[in-house]
Amino acid sequence: MTTHGGYEPVFCTVVPPHVLDKLAQAEDPALAGPARRTLERDAFERTHRRLTTVVGAPSVAAPPGAEAGKPHRTVYDARHRTDLPGKKVRTEGSEPGKDATVNRAYAGLGATFDLFLAAYERDSIDGGGLPLDATVHYEENYNNAFWNGKQMVFGDGDGEIFLDFTIPIDVIGHELAHGVTQYTANLTYFGQPGALNESMSDVFGSLIKQHTLGQTAAEADWLIGAGLLAPRVTGSALRSMKAPGTAYDDDVLGKDPQPATMDDFVRTGRDNGGVHINSGIPNHAFYIAATTLGGHAWERAGQIWYDVLTGGRLKSDALFTDFATLTVDAAKERYQDGEELQAVLKAWEQVGVRTA
Repeated sequence: MTTHGGYEPVFCTVVPPHVLDKLAQAEDPALAGPARRTLERDAFERTHRRLTTVVGAPSVAAPPGAEAGKPHRTVYDARHRTDLPGKKVRTEGSEPGKDATVNRAYAGLGATFDLFLAAYERDSIDGGGLPLDATVHYEENYNNAFWNGKQMVFGDGDGEIFLDFTIPIDVIGHELAHGVTQYTANLTYFGQPGALNESMSDVFGSLIKQHTLGQTAAEADWLIGAGLLAPRVTGSALRSMKAPGTAYDDDVLGKDPQPATMDDFVRTGRDNGGVHINSGIPNHAFYIAATTLGGHAWERAGQIWYDVLTGGRLKSDALFTDFATLTVDAAKERYQDGEELQAVLKAWEQVGVRTA
């Protein structure tokens, strides 16, 4: 269970609604059609997630004989339909098959499990060995990937704007990290708490990619979703933690709206109060802290962020200042008055977020 008494009824997608809204207005039906169908499907899944929360979902436990500290992965194939989970096509320990999408999903689940266990001694996303399930080939030309509170779901993309959503490993990690937040701080999915929720997923999604590639903070690209955009799109990724607002600038998609500092904080009623937009601010703070410290970002900067997320003091309605203050406290508690504390203070100061 969460530390805050139950699950927040959250349906989390990696592609934000404002991007799909823009695509849905395109004159080319090859672009508008898949975007509109994706928005309709997302609306359905969002409602289903809310009802599941109200009614109560069955608990998911590891199967008999499952070892603690070992992943238990299952990948399903929806066969371009929407019934979940679909046909079981790969289970834990089985050999790779011919479907590259299935193999990437399986590997991404494992990479996420490995980062949380190796870096933070967390056994799966709930800390108790939760099985990791994923469904691929969801719907026709579905332009998204999501965590529905129980499992991962991946679309194949439309091939025009988005490619297969299993290609970027940080997209897989991003969505599974929503599960970690669900089982810990349970951040409300609206406004600044929602932006923090999204930022935590970007942070750990990026760390999962860096951990898999063995990269230092200086070597990482700090992009979320690199490799997801089709060749016709003018852009490199969905978001940039290094330089929020620069991930894409495209005739169809428009320009990346993320701010890097509080000076450009976006006030909007769309996208649950801008959760995918204003997450650029805490994202950039983490980038500054991690690159200031150097080395592997999951070791010190990541540890501080993980301590705050799982420490029990982060309230579900936390604002940026609340989170920032807790990172300062966590840096002091774990590293005293060393360079870690100074890096955290510098990061929040540079993005314009006060710490108490």
